[in-house]
Parts: sequence; C-alpha cells; structure tokens
Amino acid sequence: MKYLLLLTLLLGLSTPSKAVTTRMFKVLDTCARYRLKEKTALVAIKDLKLKYDGRDESEAELFIKLYCSVFTPNENVDF
Repeated sequence: MKYLLLLTLLLGLSTPSKAVTTRMFKVLDTCARYRLKEKTALVAIKDLKLKYDGRDESEAELFIKLYCSVFTPNENVDF
C-alpha cells in the first residue's frame, strides 16, 4: 500500500515539471526561429500566445526582442 501511495505521489509531482520544461523549450525554439528569420515578429508573438495590441511590425519586433532577451543566456545577444 505504501508503494502505491509513493508511486502516485511521484507521478503527480513529475507531471508539472515536464509541462514547465516543454513550455520553456517552445519559447526557446520560437525565439531561435525568430532570430534566424524563419518566423516574423507577429507570427512569433502569436505562437507564444502573448498579449499584443499593436499592429505595427516594428513595434512587434521590439516587443519580441525584449521578450526573447529574457530567455537568452548571454545578455550581449542582439536579435
């Protein structure tokens, strides 16, 4: 009975950690594809499901640059 409870507890704790890792991977992947110019700024914002009210492409580029700069390990990276 103890093993069943322990197994259930471990499965319950491991599921949220996998979700966080998957979300982080999607953010890093989208930012990398934006930086490589595979995606436009507006598409990247849509894929990341960010709230963005502007319609101008230059504003969208600034917005996504600031967002993606949080996830880069090196602060000197310029998008």
